[in-house]
Amino acid sequence: MTAWLMYLGQDPKRVGGGYDDNPSTHYSWDSRVPNAAHVQIGDTIVLWDGDTLLGLSVIEDIMTGSGMKDLSSCPKCGKADIAERKTMTPKHRCWNKQCKAEFEDPHVETVPVTTYRSRYEAGWVDLRGHVTAHELRALCEEPKSQNALRRLRWDDFRTRVETGKNATSLGILDNTRKVIAGGHSIRTARARKGQAAFRSSLLEDFGEVCAFTGPMPASVLEAAHLYSYAAKEEHHSFGGLLLRRDVHRLFDLGQIAIDPATLTLDVAPSTRSYAEYGKLHGQPLSVSLTKAHQKWIAEHWAMHRTAVTSVPVQKTGTQAAFPV
Repeated sequence: MTAWLMYLGQDPKRVGGGYDDNPSTHYSWDSRVPNAAHVQIGDTIVLWDGDTLLGLSVIEDIMTGSGMKDLSSCPKCGKADIAERKTMTPKHRCWNKQCKAEFEDPHVETVPVTTYRSRYEAGWVDLRGHVTAHELRALCEEPKSQNALRRLRWDDFRTRVETGKNATSLGILDNTRKVIAGGHSIRTARARKGQAAFRSSLLEDFGEVCAFTGPMPASVLEAAHLYSYAAKEEHHSFGGLLLRRDVHRLFDLGQIAIDPATLTLDVAPSTRSYAEYGKLHGQPLSVSLTKAHQKWIAEHWAMHRTAVTSVPVQKTGTQAAFPV
């Protein structure tokens, strides 16, 4: 298990790099950052702001690109260890112990870089303030490292989060990692044969309607399996619904399920706290189902809801885990 502690704070060098990070959905870096190319899909990303933990998730995707970056350095020694001062002049100072030069403007060089943008919104767990900066540094493989991307001792970090102050279950990360692994194995090994035909049949049966949110353009509707395709490797009749992409992912993770007794939506407490999804809780489906559909719905419910009591749930009540 590889976990990374990644800095997301008011560092002017990060702002200058043009990053548009959103802590609960995506985080960016470039090839000038140590460990830049070592981060992989399926790794755990743990964000902090220099003062406290923000949250964590599992990386679902990493998009790479190219760009240019301005690098500022000391005009005397050439080191990048410089800082801007708000009240003193000259405006900048070099923190290199062998230099300590003071100067108004740094030397700036524009260089090409590879850009990386990670996406991880499906399994995001908000833990703002749960672990201090001092604790986080101590839980790194190299506690004295100053890198923006640092390797964490995952087992020790998880124990701290799940058993320490404000104990919180991280089971959702295990579930997310399974879904990601299943999805990638399908695309690379089997390419979900028959998926296009499966979706076409669902459009013919239900029309352009998301089963959870109502009428939608066909372009945003995905064919969602009511069972684990990764495990069964085939498309069953009456085994799918059309879902908007975001609710499809939440359904796969068990954050949204269908109560087989009432055929109403059951939204997990952590997801229910978001207004867009909270309003779905207890609502009926937007489509009519057959008894064959209900068989698969009952199987999904059994997988994601009846087993939940075996998974520890955080004491704060903001994030529950539902096995996949």
